[in-house]
Amino acid sequence: MDAWESVVVPKLPAAADSMVRLHNPLTGDTLPVGPTSGEARLYACGITPYDATHLGHAFTYVSVDLLVRAWMDAGLTVRYAQNVTDVDDPLLERANATGVDWEALAAEQIELFRTDMRTLRVLPPAQLTGVVDSLELVTGVIQRLKDQQVIYQVSDPTYPDWYFSITSTSNLLADSPVSMLEADQLFAERGGDPEREGKRHRLDPLLWRQQRAGEPGWDSWLGRGRPGWHIECTAIAVDALGPDFDVQAGGRDLAFPHHPMSAAGARALTGEPFAKAFLHTGMVGYAGAKMSKSLGNLVFVSQLLADGVDPMAIRLLLLNQHYRSDWEYTPGLLAGAADRLARWRAAVAAPVAPNADWLVAAVRAAIRNDLDAPTALAALDAWAQSVTEGEGADAAAPTMVRDLVDALLGVRL
Repeated sequence: MDAWESVVVPKLPAAADSMVRLHNPLTGDTLPVGPTSGEARLYACGITPYDATHLGHAFTYVSVDLLVRAWMDAGLTVRYAQNVTDVDDPLLERANATGVDWEALAAEQIELFRTDMRTLRVLPPAQLTGVVDSLELVTGVIQRLKDQQVIYQVSDPTYPDWYFSITSTSNLLADSPVSMLEADQLFAERGGDPEREGKRHRLDPLLWRQQRAGEPGWDSWLGRGRPGWHIECTAIAVDALGPDFDVQAGGRDLAFPHHPMSAAGARALTGEPFAKAFLHTGMVGYAGAKMSKSLGNLVFVSQLLADGVDPMAIRLLLLNQHYRSDWEYTPGLLAGAADRLARWRAAVAAPVAPNADWLVAAVRAAIRNDLDAPTALAALDAWAQSVTEGEGADAAAPTMVRDLVDALLGVRL
């Protein structure tokens, strides 16, 4: 499927070589991500299109966009792929609850997501792939796993679903910070079925679900049905990027089980690692709880835009939170972002301003150090304040800062 239109990213003056670094959840320090030259490869787990685009979605993809822009600024080309889970239980449940055709609901929400991402100036993936369009790819991957004897079918005469055997590959939790007890609990909370009779291990993930009454299904050698969640990302990512790519990204709720289980399938498929590093974004709350459709506390980008909020203020709201932080949305935070946007725009509209060479270096250093956008924003605040106080006599500085903010933060002033 098509992604959304891109924007022109200004080219900043070249800087001394410096690797982009991301947090390593296993060690607590940072590690370099991406090559020193050439092509960086990124996979971001995409939306299930039934509640797009709330601020939690936007926070994840604006954070991913920071990484893409940091790599581009470091002189790398970026091969970026993203999926769309356009058939899955939450989508079908929402369609049934609202009396809407599930395909129409998915199409509507995917288009809304595209529009919101374009409006927020998020750079698009080169490849945006829906599951429905990838069924042949997914069933082919499952066939290869069957050939390696790492999958099995439960002996249920009614619904003989297919599963991946996690004990057939390396330790599922080797690259995960969760314990086995936590893993079992999270698996049950996040779409798993540890109590399913006939499974060899409680954590074995579903590969192919046989069609149930009232659900969509597609014919394949596995039976008429549809893919499980984790295998779709395995298949789409390996097809788009190959094995051992640089970063897999998504919300922190994907850190287990989705990312390790996608990786386990890929290791069995290719014999190589899946992703070298991960970008896991924090959870966004509102009214005292994590945003969720069930609680009815979602704040939608489209509604904010309809209310007349400047999209760049929304982007600054998101950038003011470190990507790994949990945070709670309040209207006051949005008002503060709008005020900041106004101050910056006034500063770059000045005919002269203080020299901005130090600012370019400071913003670059912050973004390359674990995508530390709040520190970058603070440096820009200091520069804008100096303009307000009448300092400096550099006529080129306002344009340089405008390009800096656009290139590295994606904010159009």
